Amino acid sequence: MTRDVSAHLDVTVVDPTNLEFQIAVAQLPGTTVTESLSFRLDGEEITPTEIRAETGGRIHRFDCGRGQLVVDYRARVEGEADPAPVVERDLSVYLRPSRYSESDKFLGFAATEFGRYTSDADVLERVSAWVGRRLHYVPGSSDPIDGATDTLLAGSGVCRDYTHLVVALLRAMTVPARLVAVYAPGCDPMDFHAVAEAYVDGVWRVVDATRLAPRQSLVRIATGRDASDTAFLDNHDGYIVLDRMQVMATVDGMLPYDDVHELVSMR
Repeated sequence: MTRDVSAHLDVTVVDPTNLEFQIAVAQLPGTTVTESLSFRLDGEEITPTEIRAETGGRIHRFDCGRGQLVVDYRARVEGEADPAPVVERDLSVYLRPSRYSESDKFLGFAATEFGRYTSDADVLERVSAWVGRRLHYVPGSSDPIDGATDTLLAGSGVCRDYTHLVVALLRAMTVPARLVAVYAPGCDPMDFHAVAEAYVDGVWRVVDATRLAPRQSLVRIATGRDASDTAFLDNHDGYIVLDRMQVMATVDGMLPYDDVHELVSMR
């Protein structure tokens, strides 16, 4: 499988600050990535520091002065990544409540809704389907600080909100779960996308309660407890304005068919 992805961002930096971007695809065994990444402030190139994660994700960090920042990223991803490794520490970390997936608030609720399902695979399918039915996908309906509880009460949200609720419910059912930021060929509306990964029968399995894109063509960017670990842009000091963002993701040929009842691993 060959996938082409790109991201373009225009940012007004009002005050000097430190910025972190997570827009480059994860570098994983089994894939060949040909890419270009540039940061230009008022036309001058900035060289970032690259911070690598165990899951292949990369943070690009740099100090930035005032001005107009233009970010361009393009990549061609060829092949399929090896299955995501299972690290013992992850099976502890991804069972704990986190900033946006506050699973401790869902213990009784999750037991009532899903306690009759005995296998983790059944719990994964039922939780994803339940969230997909319960929520309405409405761009602009949620705030960046909304967590899973807010999303459940509101009954609407975008991909990150769906994923936070899926992750919270899975953790409440003692299934380790995490959020993955991805490029998603076929996604409509096209944007950076978020899906959930759950540890089922010794393997990380991916679900997308929005069903906006086939899981087989997703390209991993960053992996973490929730969106606080995987944001495409983090600002650590001065004031900035994101003026424009354009994301694209395509596959060479037809999009794969995605049977939502099948267990799928991100490749």
